[in-house]
Amino acid sequence: MTAPTSGTHRAPSFDPGAAICGDFAIAIGRDGTWYYHGSPIGRKPLVKLFASVLRRENDGEYWLVTPVERGRILVEDAPFTAVEVTAEGDGKERIIRFRTNLDDEVEAGPDHPIRVDHDLASGEPSPYVHVRGGLEARILRPVYYHLVDLGDEVEVDGETMFGIWSHGQFFPLGPVET
Repeated sequence: MTAPTSGTHRAPSFDPGAAICGDFAIAIGRDGTWYYHGSPIGRKPLVKLFASVLRRENDGEYWLVTPVERGRILVEDAPFTAVEVTAEGDGKERIIRFRTNLDDEVEAGPDHPIRVDHDLASGEPSPYVHVRGGLEARILRPVYYHLVDLGDEVEVDGETMFGIWSHGQFFPLGPVET
């Protein structure tokens, strides 16, 4: 599994004397499911606890970091998924709120940008929203379609882009094909 490398990252904060435990047998699948030794972790409170100490380093590696130890985990795509979106207002005044699979809520804006990668072969979009500290949520397809329903066409650097406004900031979803 490889992790996306774009976005803002920060070094994990932990006691420099903390034990580095190497690789933990924890992985996060593309659908946001957390696994331990290949088995899904079914207790959401436990997953939320792990997520609260999840960090992403500048090299794109993901770590669970406590004051006394840290261990690397594998993340297939992004550690969270955006499972719900709500919108208030219209146009530039609109506020877009996402809820993640772990019930975190973020409002798209300067601190929580939306970005879209496109598969080079298929052109298929992979949209993300920044959650915290270099950690993103992949926006699930039904949520993305809801965003598209709310979208506007805006001229950006001489190109007409289709995207979404939130907190006065325009987030391009893709170019308008003519």
